[in-house]
Order: sequence, then structure tokens, then C-alpha cells
Amino acid sequence: MRHCINCCIQLLPDNAHQQQASCRGGPHQGHQACPACKGENKILLRVDSKQMNLLAVLEVRTEGNETWGGFLRFKKGKRCSLVFGLIIMTLVMASYILSGAHQELLISSPFHYGGFPSNPSLLDGENPNDMKEHPHQPPVNNVSYAKDYPSIKLVINSITARIEFTTRQLPDLQDLKRQELHMFSVIPTKFLPNSKSPCWYEEFSGRNTTDPYLTNSYVLYSKRFRSTFDALRKAFWGHLSHAHGKHFRLRCLPHFYIIGQPKCGTTDLYDRLRLHPEVKFSAIKEPHWWTRKRFGIVRLRDGLRDRYPVEDYLDLFDLAAHQIHQGLQAGSAKEPSEMNKIIIGEASASTMWDNNAWTFFYDNSTDGEPPFLTQDFIHAFQPDAKLIVMLRDPVERLYSDYLYFASSNKSADDFHEKVTEALQLFENCMLDYSLRACVYNNTLNNAMPVRLQVGLYAVYLLDWLTVFSKEQFLILRLEDHASNVKYTMHRVFQFLNLGPLSEKQEALMTKSPASNARRPEDRNLGPMWPVTQKILQDFYGPFNARLAQILADEAFAWKTQ
Repeated sequence: MRHCINCCIQLLPDNAHQQQASCRGGPHQGHQACPACKGENKILLRVDSKQMNLLAVLEVRTEGNETWGGFLRFKKGKRCSLVFGLIIMTLVMASYILSGAHQELLISSPFHYGGFPSNPSLLDGENPNDMKEHPHQPPVNNVSYAKDYPSIKLVINSITARIEFTTRQLPDLQDLKRQELHMFSVIPTKFLPNSKSPCWYEEFSGRNTTDPYLTNSYVLYSKRFRSTFDALRKAFWGHLSHAHGKHFRLRCLPHFYIIGQPKCGTTDLYDRLRLHPEVKFSAIKEPHWWTRKRFGIVRLRDGLRDRYPVEDYLDLFDLAAHQIHQGLQAGSAKEPSEMNKIIIGEASASTMWDNNAWTFFYDNSTDGEPPFLTQDFIHAFQPDAKLIVMLRDPVERLYSDYLYFASSNKSADDFHEKVTEALQLFENCMLDYSLRACVYNNTLNNAMPVRLQVGLYAVYLLDWLTVFSKEQFLILRLEDHASNVKYTMHRVFQFLNLGPLSEKQEALMTKSPASNARRPEDRNLGPMWPVTQKILQDFYGPFNARLAQILADEAFAWKTQ
């Protein structure tokens, strides 16, 4: 039996009827006209409220189980009409789908799940003219979102309702020793009285031909550190102390730590501070020993390697120790009780927040919270350590972090999607666990596509304040540092009790350009979407408010004007 399908494509204006494709195939003799098409069979599409005169007539004849050979039996005119109609229909559909305007078609997009406005930069009550402030943004219809703002706001409200800042239970010293027996056997409990930095002499039993850094894990696992250790080797043998037929080397720990946070200006602070003649840093800017290397973590996704022993960490301070040793030797000849002015610093931006390794090495507590944190061990050896923290608006920190660490397909749209996914993952954790348990949850942190947890400054600071006093902290804002570098550096000098600089030294320190600024290719991507910014402000708001309360400074609330 022969069948045919006659179809025309007509694009309707907004006030046309809403009945969609109603063409039916059937016996040619008894063919039923589409009631919505006034006697013609049509597939109805509405595009941008414009009427377009497109017509394609298709007639397909089938006899039994025919192949594509039947196509050749079309009359020439009908074959041309068929091909022309298919081409026009394909071009129209492709152009509108690719332009992001497919929401105007009667065919709904499979990627649109919510009632998000087609322009994510416009929230309720915002003026469309404000778009001029975001010249980098793509056309308004180029963004497709998986969640609308009200839906995401419900997720944030769910998280906020479960926020509870509780005091952690501190481990006792014996528990810490059981976890790190070797570390406690190497680092003494008392240090040299005439050194600002915690230093001590230990016997070196190697021969003159012995390479003191032969087994150092920083050398073994990273080629970029080899030149650094070549310099350490050259200086090593000339800075040993000799007594009773034995060799002794001076070992030191940092006097102060720049503990965080990443993408908050710690590199710039480090680069400026190391220009002060009394300050000496580790041979590697960010050893990440307390948080990662002592557990054998180079990259967590690559698994665990051999743990870096504490001796490998102490090696990084050898150049500073050599200068302190020289000062001590010279001072002993003149004034034995004179204090050596050199102080050692360390600037791993992971120290404040990264405790991801605890699940691999410490027995899990019943409530999912880590029984030991990095600061517990630092405090056990250095209860008088000084701690510097540089923070910035956590919303901007997260976007900067994303631009720096994302490897490909970076865009404001992609960032928005990753933020909404991370918020949902965080909420899922908060439904079952405490705030602290979720913040330190290694599985969750690895699953989140952006490092949302790093901006929860109040959680980390409160945990550090359980072992260190507030007077041991200097907490700075990147926004203040960027606007007045000189003032920030003077605050740091005062906090560390550093001597004054000459005008030339100070000019060099304060007028040099910012370090580790945003790369040009990342700047070209423009800002995050205003709606993404609003979502993150809602999420971080309660944590910022708590931080401002702890520090008695409303500037740390980062309230929008």
C-alpha cells in the first residue's frame, strides 16, 4: 500500500496558535488534514517572533520494504524541493541552537532546567544599562544554566541553617608524640637562647666526601630544586662547627609562618618581605611540608609517596642557619649574650587550611572530624611562633583561584556551573555531618570542582586560636595591601620586631610591581557573572560575619556597598 506525508514548514508570530506539529501520515486516498493548519499538514515553529516564508513539500512513497533507491524515482522537481527543504530546515535549526537562542523555538532545550533569566548578569531590580560595566561578557543569550537563583538560594539557606561554630577537642601532647615519633626525636624542646629563630646544634656524622643532601626528597622528586641544593652543597662544609673531634651543624625552624591563604597576595608579601636584610626564608618558597610533604603528598591525585622526613624540611633552612651560625660565632667573641637579629620565615599558603591527609594517617574520629590538625604539631614545638595571614574577599579569591588552577575551557559560564555543583556537594555533606567535618573532608574537597572551602576563613582561624593566642597573629587584607603597600609592610615590620630600613631599601620594597598578578589571558576572560557573585556572597556571608566578629573589624565582612 502506498503512503505519503505532505508537510510544510511555517514560522509563526507570537499571537499564532500554540498547537505544535500535527502532520499525520496515512493512506493517500483518505488523508486527514491537520486541523490547526487549515487544510495543510505543517510542522509549526516560532522563531524570534518573526514570520518567515519558508516552504518545503516532501512526498515519500513506500512500497513494502523499499531502500534509498526509491529516492531516485522522485521527479526531478520534487527531489530538488526535498533537498532544498532539508537544507533550509537544518540551517535554521543549527543557527538558532548554536547562537543560544533556541529557547525561542517550540522545541524545548534539553539543557535548560530552571527559570534562570537568559541573561545571568541581570538579577531582580538591576538595570540592564549596567551591562556597560562588564564589557568582556559574551552576548546575553550565550549562557545556559542548570539552576536558577531561587533554587541555588535554597541550597545556601540549607547550608546556613546548619552552620555551627563549635570548639574542637584538643589532643594531648602524648597523643601527638605517638603520631610523630621521629619528628619528636629530632626536634628538641629547647633552643639557643641568643637566636630569635628556634635553632639548635646537632652532630653531623658524615665524612667530607658525603653529600649531605643525597637523600633529600625535595631533590629526588623535583628537578627544579636541584640548582637550589647545588648552592646548599657548596656552602655546607664551610659552616660546620667543630668541638671535641666532632662536626656540628646548626639546625633551625622558622620564627614566623605566612600560613595563608592561596590567591590572597602571599607571594607578593613574601617577595617584598625577603628584601629586608634581617629576614631569611626557606630555600623553597612553599615547602608545604607541614600539610603535605610529611605525609608523602606531592599531588594528592597521584597518590602517596614516601613521607618526607623532618630532616628534609630542616635542610631548606640551611642557608639561613649558616648566616645565623656566623653571627653567633662572631657575637660570642664580642658579646656572648647578644641576640642574633636574623629571623627565618616560611610561606606555604596551605598551612592554614590544608589537612586533607589526616584520613590516611590518623584514626578517624566518630564524628568525622580530624583528631589532629597541622597547628597542633607546630604549637608542640613552637608555642611562641608568629603567624601572618593574608586574606581577601572570598568571592574574588575563589574566582582568582579558578582562573589560576583551571587548565582549560575557562569562562564565567563554566565558573558558574562549577560553583553551583560545589554548593550542592557541600550541602549534601552538611545534611549528615558537622561544619568542621565537611570543611576537612578530603573526599568532598577532592570532589568539588572549585575550592569553595578555602574561603571559610572563620572556621580555620577559630581552630588555630584553640592553640595559639590572638596576639601571635597578624591578619591582613589584600585589599588594604594593594591600596597602601607601605602601610602594610610597616605593620609587618612592627609585628616581627624588625629594624628600620634605609630610604633606598624601603623604596625598593614598596615600589616594586605586584608579584603573581593575574595573567593577561585570564584578565581577558573578564569578571564572573554578577549572579555568580551574588550566590557566593550569600554563601560566604555568615562566615565573613563571624570572622569580622572574631577580629572586631567589620572590614573583614566584605560587605557590598
